[in-house]
Amino acid sequence: MSEAPGAARAEATDTPDRRSILLVFVGLMTAMLLSALDQTIFSTALPTIVGELDGVDHMLWVTTAYILAATIMMPVYGKVGDLVGRKPLFIAAIVLFMIGSIVGGLSQGMTELIVGRAIQGLGGGGLMILAQAIIADIVPARERGRYMGVMGGVFALASVVGPLLGGWFTESVSWRWCMWINIPLGALAIVSAVVFLHPPHQNRARPRLDVAGMMLIAIASASLVLFTSWGGGQYEWGSPMILSLIALTIVSGVAFVLVERRAAEPIMPLMLFRRRNFVLTTSAGLLMGIAMFGTLAYMPTYLQMVAQVDATSAGLLMIPMMGTMLPTSIIVGRRVSATGRYKLYPAIGAVVIGMAMFLLSSMTFDQPIWQTCLYLAVFGAGLGLQMQVLVLIVQNTFPLSMVGTATAANNYFRQIGASLGAAVVGSIFTSNLIELLTERLPGGAGALGDANSITPGAVLELPQEIQDVIVSSYNDALTPVFLYIVPLSLLSLVLLMFVREVPLRTTLDREPALEPSHMDGPDYYEDQAPAAPGRPGIAQD
Repeated sequence: MSEAPGAARAEATDTPDRRSILLVFVGLMTAMLLSALDQTIFSTALPTIVGELDGVDHMLWVTTAYILAATIMMPVYGKVGDLVGRKPLFIAAIVLFMIGSIVGGLSQGMTELIVGRAIQGLGGGGLMILAQAIIADIVPARERGRYMGVMGGVFALASVVGPLLGGWFTESVSWRWCMWINIPLGALAIVSAVVFLHPPHQNRARPRLDVAGMMLIAIASASLVLFTSWGGGQYEWGSPMILSLIALTIVSGVAFVLVERRAAEPIMPLMLFRRRNFVLTTSAGLLMGIAMFGTLAYMPTYLQMVAQVDATSAGLLMIPMMGTMLPTSIIVGRRVSATGRYKLYPAIGAVVIGMAMFLLSSMTFDQPIWQTCLYLAVFGAGLGLQMQVLVLIVQNTFPLSMVGTATAANNYFRQIGASLGAAVVGSIFTSNLIELLTERLPGGAGALGDANSITPGAVLELPQEIQDVIVSSYNDALTPVFLYIVPLSLLSLVLLMFVREVPLRTTLDREPALEPSHMDGPDYYEDQAPAAPGRPGIAQD
């Protein structure tokens, strides 16, 4: 393997020292924590919030509004970051996130709260994408595993700290602090970005934004989530509203593909989908998103209603998931950096996630709490094995000139899975719950009065026989949904078995992307990583 001296000097100049990387990394982790927290912090506070604001029928949208807005913005941040640079976008995303937090913190009704959550999502979508892309700008793929492992640990931390903080704020001060806490954290992230983030200078042409593509992907994403959220619940599947949304999803999706084929700078280039590793890992990430967010969105509420614990305790009971996800993610990241091997970990993760979903589907309302915690620990281990390795594989498939776009596209489809997971699980759960309460309660669900105002505290004040019906109905409404996710985990395993283990690059490649026919071949990677024994430039499995 040879390298031109000029290229070597440029590489040495562009690569920051370890201290600079760590300082930037602290700011990136703070921003990612902001985004990850806001996907989990409302889970324990939600029953109290919707009871106070009289909006159980809108509970789904407190979670879905954030995820949907973040999903729509991910490709935008990824592409624009590649075109104009990531630092100003990163700071703008944090500011937008803080504005949404202020709107939500001041809300006096469900509408204002949902609007605030949507604004948060518009900024939050950039926090994840830009943090992952910035670390790719300064750390070669071979060394990036240890950093990506810690990034996965941030999600693990947020999955527990979020529900715990949400419960503590709800019981001790006010649920509004779920919003106010973002202000100091956001300010810290901005200061870190301004002071420590100094991306390498690159000559950039005047960007030509794909406005039509941005609008069409937003329409397609919104209509997809809407019909999955409303179908079978608020509207019948055959109703004109649902059929119209399905048609809008298909039409806008087809129009998006046609626009992207002709756009000068497509927001999601179709050539991404000619890379086998990108297609396989992105599909697996979508399936993982369904399992992850479908579970995280409703487990704390389940624990409050079924195990009859307070909001803070429900947050604490999520710790076993972090207790396995955090170390697993970090250990896997370090092993990937040390060995350069990565294919096996996501496949094992898919198996473990499938096992966890099966175990969660077997829960009963009177089983010991430690048993539920054990099932969550299994789930956390599966996520730790898989989540950040999939992003690393995608980033290793493309040069840095496309890393933001590729990372954003991968995360976009994972977030589509998250939207579908939260929406479909919520829709099925709510529909099942109403049906079960109607069947089991004397006088039907109407015997509870206004169902929109039911909270865990209110349930505890009901007669024991009514409590038993509600608790068993909550359990029986949610647990079957987990069983539906098991086949998705098995499908994810099949996809990941076909991933090609290409050597991780050891340099920061800033060259423009090559033609698709070349990027999967051995010539592309010949100068990117040490050749494996046997055949030059080709990984040996």
